[in-house]
Amino acid sequence: GHRRVTCQATRTLSSLVDALFNRRSRDDSLESNPRRLRPGKVSPRLTVPSHIQRPPYVNSRQRPQMNDGPEIHDEKGIECMRASGKLAAQVLKFAGTLVNPGITTDEIDKAVHQMIIDNGAYPSPLGYCGFPKSVCTSVNECICHGIPDSRPLEDGDIINIDVTVYLNGYHGDTSATFLCGDVDDEAKKLVQVTKESLDKAISICAPGVEINRIGRTIQDHADKFKYGVVQQFVGHGVGKVFHAEPAVLHFRNNEKGRMILNQTFTIEPMLTIGSTNSTIWSDDWTAVTEDGSLSAQFEHTLLITEDGVEILTQC
Repeated sequence: GHRRVTCQATRTLSSLVDALFNRRSRDDSLESNPRRLRPGKVSPRLTVPSHIQRPPYVNSRQRPQMNDGPEIHDEKGIECMRASGKLAAQVLKFAGTLVNPGITTDEIDKAVHQMIIDNGAYPSPLGYCGFPKSVCTSVNECICHGIPDSRPLEDGDIINIDVTVYLNGYHGDTSATFLCGDVDDEAKKLVQVTKESLDKAISICAPGVEINRIGRTIQDHADKFKYGVVQQFVGHGVGKVFHAEPAVLHFRNNEKGRMILNQTFTIEPMLTIGSTNSTIWSDDWTAVTEDGSLSAQFEHTLLITEDGVEILTQC
């Protein structure tokens, strides 16, 4: 069930949901391997002032609606996307300054939450399909969707922080992997190559370009360093809705579809040193590599322009 991200992924909404939140395999190995990342205590959900606009899915028990087409914007929509993307980038930059040995991911979540609401925005992950926190924090072997908790960061950790803000009815989505303290060369190299793979994929984006070139570009770069590319989780359209088509595959594929002027979507490759297969913790969110090997991720929200591409989530 791990490799369901096939040609169907961009054709059906249910497949897109599966690709975004693959929950088929559960991790039952924690007790037998004390060296693996372990869940800590999760604090109560934070509150958001009532005057801040909320996405439609908040407090709903139903699966959020998914767009069955791309997110394409008029001039007003583009300006709103720029604003949400800029705020997301600023929040992520701030979150990165907090990464030091001893701080808990819960403390990072609280600081990020406060900055987002102070700017009149809503933290998009909070309440999405029941997610209990305002940011995703994925440490070491965690591929994505890590829930902030009481575990302190340790010297030598790497941590991906995934920030999405909902501002004036539009989502801006971005993430980066940060180094905590004295990180070894193996981990540094993985983080560097993952960032390079995103940059190379962005560089080929323009109107009319086949979307499958993104995956080929990322896979080609990862292969040079013998890193794995996670297939279970994908990039996606983003805008008025948090997740929309197309599903942006980060590995070689033959998917149909081309980039469209004024379209917005994310590219968010996840590279691993070892296995690319994931197992899911009992919280139904935290995805870790099945062999405990390190994983890194970077993400930007992009706008396709007449001249090529604009990165909306950079300061």
